[in-house]
Amino acid sequence: MEDVDFEDEGAEEPDGEAWESEDDEGVEEGMEAQDDSEVTFSLHSASVFCVSLDPKTNTLAVTGGEDDKAFVWRVSDGELLFECSGHKDSVTCAGFSHDSVFVATGDMSGLIKVWRVDAKEEVWSFEVGDLEWMEWHPQAHVLLAGTADGNTWMWKIPSGDCKTFQGPACPATCGRILPDGKRAVVGYEDGTMRIWDLKHGTSLHVLKGQDGHQDPLTCVASNQDGSLIMTGSVDCHAKLVNSATGKVVCVFKMESVTPKAPISEGEEAESNSVESLGFCNVMPLAAVGYLDGTLAIYDLSTQSLRHKCQHESGIVQLLWEESSAVVYTCSLDGAVRLWDARSGKMISEYRGHSAEILDFAVNKDASIVVTTSGDHQAKVFCVQRPDR
Repeated sequence: MEDVDFEDEGAEEPDGEAWESEDDEGVEEGMEAQDDSEVTFSLHSASVFCVSLDPKTNTLAVTGGEDDKAFVWRVSDGELLFECSGHKDSVTCAGFSHDSVFVATGDMSGLIKVWRVDAKEEVWSFEVGDLEWMEWHPQAHVLLAGTADGNTWMWKIPSGDCKTFQGPACPATCGRILPDGKRAVVGYEDGTMRIWDLKHGTSLHVLKGQDGHQDPLTCVASNQDGSLIMTGSVDCHAKLVNSATGKVVCVFKMESVTPKAPISEGEEAESNSVESLGFCNVMPLAAVGYLDGTLAIYDLSTQSLRHKCQHESGIVQLLWEESSAVVYTCSLDGAVRLWDARSGKMISEYRGHSAEILDFAVNKDASIVVTTSGDHQAKVFCVQRPDR
């Protein structure tokens, strides 16, 4: 029953929805009836911030939320495997190691815990400063995390051997280990980006000033072989960087931003930013998702804009399918959409959440999507398409 109460409160917050339910209950019921999901996981009692699928079998999900809780559960039926207990702040980061042996959960205050999945027991924990992001190494039991004091931390799990990479004295806002497993790219609040040598702890390249961004970095990605890096920022620019030389290859700017700027000084900063980006594995394409709802597909060979796919509301995150030119977006309107990057056309749309989607994950064969939302729920959608 408690869960139901929470959802009702949430649903009544926006004025429009409250009115709708009074005026016409049929409409409200109809709205709720559109739930395209197969499974709903509802053990969280507040917004669910993050989700990750176990890479080996894609049968388990881990979710973390504003209720200071993280859960590992089965994707097929939403059955709880175990709770990652002991956090005292919102769990904003959660993920499985490359072989699905461990799962790590991290909360905003900087408490990171690692659990052995088969034994369902905690094997390691560590406290850092305020946590910005966390990522597992693609081939080893090594965990990387960026904190608000500008440091990037690296630990061997479960031994806990530790190394730190000191950035500028401002938050390390995003980071990504490159596919070679030897380097990591980290973006900072002051607009700089660094490529670190993980073994020697040295900075290989620093992009700042004109080469860097004018505002905080929000996201970084690399292509499949790690030769190209893309950075996104609050300044609405996405920069393409050669990871070997550290040189900026090109800058993608959203033209639509310029007319908006004069509206009002205060609003300008909020009006738009790059929220997510990623590379296509099968074609020389990259996708950039903006807070104003624009999904831009860029052609890397000509360094030009190929398609603009407009969403009603801001894009929270995007992911490419592993082996096709299909890009997935989740947005503040609570829908997941699939786009064909070759044509720029939307393939399909899935709904079921009554609030914004905050994170999502796609399994390896792109048959399911797992979403988390401000409506306190995580959902599993089957997205098998007839054209496969």
